[in-house]
Amino acid sequence: MNISRIAMVQELRQTWRDYYQLTKPKVVALLLLTAWVGMWLAPATASQPGLMLIALTGIGLLSAAAAALNHVLDQNIDAKMARTQRRPVATGRVSPQQALAFALSLAIAGFALLYEFVNPLTAWLTLASLFGYAGVYTMFLKRATPQNIVIGGLAGAMPPLLGWTSITGTLSAEPWLLVMIIFAWTPPHFWALAIHRRDDYAKVNMPMLPVTHGIEFTKTAILLYTLLLTLVCLMPYLVGMSGLVYLIGSLGLNLGFMLHAWRLKFGIDPKQAMQTFRFSIYHLMLLFLVLILDQQWFWRWN
Repeated sequence: MNISRIAMVQELRQTWRDYYQLTKPKVVALLLLTAWVGMWLAPATASQPGLMLIALTGIGLLSAAAAALNHVLDQNIDAKMARTQRRPVATGRVSPQQALAFALSLAIAGFALLYEFVNPLTAWLTLASLFGYAGVYTMFLKRATPQNIVIGGLAGAMPPLLGWTSITGTLSAEPWLLVMIIFAWTPPHFWALAIHRRDDYAKVNMPMLPVTHGIEFTKTAILLYTLLLTLVCLMPYLVGMSGLVYLIGSLGLNLGFMLHAWRLKFGIDPKQAMQTFRFSIYHLMLLFLVLILDQQWFWRWN
């Protein structure tokens, strides 16, 4: 009796871990951070903490649904790649039908929450982002062009705009600047990983840039995109959306990113691609946190 009970508990734990993994929690956490910053930068945020929590929950549910759909759509590819072959759907621990039902449940719950308790604009924009990632990027662009992450990156760049609209109910120019930052950040972030996993992508005939144009070309593209990212990151300061705290923090973080890209291009360390990828994650997290610090400093001294 005890043995069977222990086995049942272990099975339940594994099932919970599998479904949790379907949501790509680390990716969703980063998306929610950028959405939260979009909320804080929106007017009248301080008086609406309850609305912020509901909006973050709805955006998180739809983002998790998109991640789960990605597991279903990429199951055959995932099973052949070292980085992804242990994913729940790829191994068969969760069937495609179960994962699809899970994704649809998350999507319906997230959309309903946003539509009823936040506003329809945010609900529809978040749903459009789901289709952009799971449909346009995963089903088409990923398999069609080496520029897949450049074009498809727009879906992943939307959370700051979603955060803004969840508070204001309107579209404005300011959050689009934050979208542009993530849009410019995505290619060098992902291409660094693609260099590290180039053989994996070649094995499944995925037209990632290091596969179609070579590693040296991709390194050059990463370096150029970090320069572009630095310029784009100046825009919130130049339009008066942020102050000196953000300017200094942004320049420091982008200098660090460019240094990693420079070492990747001209250095000989085989681990540099993965180091660049890891730094890019901290770069985006800290950049958006600096935006919050800058706003708090502004209100304290004005």
